[in-house]
Formats: sequence, structure tokens, C-alpha cells
Amino acid sequence: MGILSFRRKKSEETTDLNSLLNRARGGDETARNQLLKDYIPFVAKSASQATGRYIRRGQDDEFSIALAAFNEAIERYDLDRGTSFLGFADTVIKRRLIDYFRSKQAKQRDLPFSDFEVQDDEENVINYVEVQKSIEAHQVTVESDARREEIMRFTMMLSEFEISMEELVDISPKHQDARENAIEVAKVIAAQKELCEHLVTKKSLPLKALMKHVSVSRKTIERQRKYIIAVSLILIGDFEMLQDYIV
Repeated sequence: MGILSFRRKKSEETTDLNSLLNRARGGDETARNQLLKDYIPFVAKSASQATGRYIRRGQDDEFSIALAAFNEAIERYDLDRGTSFLGFADTVIKRRLIDYFRSKQAKQRDLPFSDFEVQDDEENVINYVEVQKSIEAHQVTVESDARREEIMRFTMMLSEFEISMEELVDISPKHQDARENAIEVAKVIAAQKELCEHLVTKKSLPLKALMKHVSVSRKTIERQRKYIIAVSLILIGDFEMLQDYIV
């Protein structure tokens, strides 16, 4: 049996999705339950893609973890950012499954070595050290896929500001103090809703308003404009892996 297919919502259905999200986030449990019910195929598909095998509802722990992650995504999603909820939910699901794999790994390391070898019904010895290596290899693959997905989303977001990844590498401040100052400016933007909204809607830095909150000169900010925009987008978006490099 193949992975459950999931039909993408049509544009007119997106309004219903957003309505349910708003109601669920406002405490409407009926709306929340409706979302969880309607998107079971999506949750199963996302979990199956993350694990590389077919995930069955009611049989695999991974499905329960993925469904809980979908519920978490409902709580954390910000409609004002204009990003896709399903893309956000898919990312949260994969993050929580990665955490699950890591937890299983940690528990296996705590077991005595003798527990890594058992016999099955036909007296064949199963070496769980080899099983653990397989899990580790799978975890690396899942993390690599999640990181690649983040970079793809980030690249698409940058393109809206007419910035390419290649250009970003070239314009990144070479000196650590300059880089740290630029990151601090980006943190100021990310921390204030008005500045974030200006950046996202107008596709430009809110220079006039920003100067009231930072001590860096306007000339310096303009020179580092694209780098500050890129870091700001990472901070205000769902880019947990990329944030590890700057936070």
C-alpha cells in the first residue's frame, strides 16, 4: 500500500482553513477537532515522508507524534506572516519526529551492551548495535532533508526581496563585530511587530522607524541592508535550523 495521497486545498478552501485556524486559536475546540480530523491524510503523508516508510494511524507511534505536532502547529502559526500553514505544519511535524528519533537513540545508549543482542523465534541473533546505526543513518537523512527544505523556503523568501543565496554569501560582513552589529539590528526588527510588518509587506527595511531603536549609523545599515533583511527573515520565520547559526 502506498503513502496516503493528500489533495491540496483549492484557493476558496484556503479561506475556510484560515477561518478554522483563527477559531481554533481562539479556544474553539470544535474548530480544532475539525482541523485535526480533516488533515489526518496530510499528517500521515508528512510523517511517512519524514520516516521513509508508510505510517499507519493507530498503529505507529510516529503518527501520534505527527498529529500532536500538527496540533502544536495550530497553536504556533501566525497568519499575519503570510506563510503557508501546511508548509509550517509539515516543518513542525518533521522537527518533532527528529526529536523522537534522538530520544530513542539516547535511551538505547543507556542500555547495557548485552541488551543489544537478542534471539528471535528462530534463534537468529539480532544485533541492536546495527539497528542503532541504521537509526542514526536515517536520522542524518531526515535532518538533511529538513535542512534542505528550510533552505529552499528561505531561498524563495529571499527572492521576493530580490536577494539570491549566492549574493548573500558575497555580501555577508567579513568582520565579526560588523556581523554581530548587523545581527543585533535584525533582532530589533524581529522583536517589534510594526517593523516586521513593514519589512514583510513593503519588502524593504523600515529605516526611519528603525533608527529610533538602534545606535548603528544609517549609512552602515544601508550598506548591510541585504544581510540585515536576510537575518531578519530567518528570525521571524520558521527556520529553526538556520537560526542555530545566528542566535
